Amino acid sequence: MQILYFAWVREQIGMDGEDVTPPAGIDSVAQLIDWLTGRSAGHAAALADPARLRIAVDQRFATPHDLIADAREIAIFPPVTGG
Repeated sequence: MQILYFAWVREQIGMDGEDVTPPAGIDSVAQLIDWLTGRSAGHAAALADPARLRIAVDQRFATPHDLIADAREIAIFPPVTGG
């Protein structure tokens, strides 16, 4: 699956995306975020507080409990405000 990073998440991780194959047992958005934190110090810093993140699974907003089994794309970004 492709993981896309935006805004300060991208800056802390140091890349705008990556292709990953999570190990068996990583079934939900929350589990994926936990697993991604172990990929580097930048990942750990950017993903340390999941409450500060927004996630989209295949371009639809997702909750931490949503499943990712057939997902092709996961986007991780800070909350967005409009004006």
